[in-house]
Amino acid sequence: MGGVAALARELGHQVEGSDQAVYPPMSTQLKNLGITLQQGYAPEHISADCDEVVIGNALSRGNPAVEQVLDDGRPYSAGAQWLAEHVLPGREVLAVAGTHGKTTTSTILTFLLEAAGREPGFLIGGVAEDFGTSARLGRGVAEPPSGTARHPLKAEEGEQAPALASRPLFVVEADEYDTAFFDKRSKFVHYRPLVAILNNLEFDHADIFPDIEAIQRQFHHLVRTVPRRGRLIVNGEDARLAQVLATGCWTPVERFGLDSDDFDWTARLIQDDGSAFAVIHRGVELGQVHWPLLGRHNVMNALAALATVHAVGVDVAALLPSLAGFRSVKRRMELIGECGGVTVYDDFAHHPTAIATTLAGLRARIGDERRIVVAMEPRSNSMRLGAHAEALAPSLADADTVVFLHRPELAWDASKVVAGLRGQGVTAADVDTLIAALRERVLPGDHVVFMSNGGFDGAPRRFLAALRSD
Repeated sequence: MGGVAALARELGHQVEGSDQAVYPPMSTQLKNLGITLQQGYAPEHISADCDEVVIGNALSRGNPAVEQVLDDGRPYSAGAQWLAEHVLPGREVLAVAGTHGKTTTSTILTFLLEAAGREPGFLIGGVAEDFGTSARLGRGVAEPPSGTARHPLKAEEGEQAPALASRPLFVVEADEYDTAFFDKRSKFVHYRPLVAILNNLEFDHADIFPDIEAIQRQFHHLVRTVPRRGRLIVNGEDARLAQVLATGCWTPVERFGLDSDDFDWTARLIQDDGSAFAVIHRGVELGQVHWPLLGRHNVMNALAALATVHAVGVDVAALLPSLAGFRSVKRRMELIGECGGVTVYDDFAHHPTAIATTLAGLRARIGDERRIVVAMEPRSNSMRLGAHAEALAPSLADADTVVFLHRPELAWDASKVVAGLRGQGVTAADVDTLIAALRERVLPGDHVVFMSNGGFDGAPRRFLAALRSD
């Protein structure tokens, strides 16, 4: 929603907003854009002369601001709906879907298109370090020059698709979560992409999806919206995505993965930590990537993005060297600082698979001699409901020590997770206690990773400040 606000501001609208528990980096972005932001959902926070209210999917009936909007008969829409109506017309949409990795993959894709001179618009779920924002309009919409191709992906088999010159590109992080309290479809069905990345599919969002089949049904709805002149870029290692395509597919598919030479796009690891790899397209090595990101999952994210830029006519081999300068997204294994030999990271991982792959990448980088210490906040709806409780301890296998934030309102017993850890574990009832527990346990040479998809009460920077005061 912060990105939607940024796009509305760039379109020339006066924008204001209300939210609960706002925290950086989004609060900083909104402030820098001159967007007035108020804490809490008080009805009086909505100006009397407001022309339209865009309501985020975290809000439901009973919310004071929502009830006032309905009682007043004000025009209102959802974020995905507003994007589809005001930004996406006239643009070719490149949508990035998946249970995890959407933000990083969207950012890699945007970075590559920018390096290729395409000036893409984008809306992603994090602040991209290389752009300093989570959203922008990109190149303006205009009629194509005479004689240019309007359908970039329409090419004979084996031919390179012609360069996209007729319509601007827009990269959107395509979330499967529902749209709004009044629209229970997944947000991504609004986007009507030309190219859709299906990065992975696992169970999540236990608050709205009863089982994995319900999520697969929504992904099938997304597949239905991709035209036959478009492309589906699909994780070939994911059996659940294969089941989605088996339900119905009307669009050419390109698959990526690391475990088979049969995929259209694959990679040969040069470094086990994923920081260097060769890119292979249909058996031909295109070149090598040397970049600052870690982990097998990020190699997969890169392959998905590279396959997508190739689909819209970009020379992939020429772009590979540019990834050496890629700086990723804030709060995706973001290095916060170092003090006394202790290195501190802030990471958004909140699904067991993402947690496991992130820590595996760090372990491959630092080796077995140095320790990994994790501070974990189970904040997502699925985490708080206990949907991932059984998988959480195994996902932390690469951690030597875990300090688990077990707030009193957590609906399940975190001590069982702590007892199942390979390394040492302890729970803390609040962030102050968590920071104190970390200070007692860290040693020079340790790598401390804070993991949460929320603000974590500023814990990573508070901990680093405590180290410096020590």
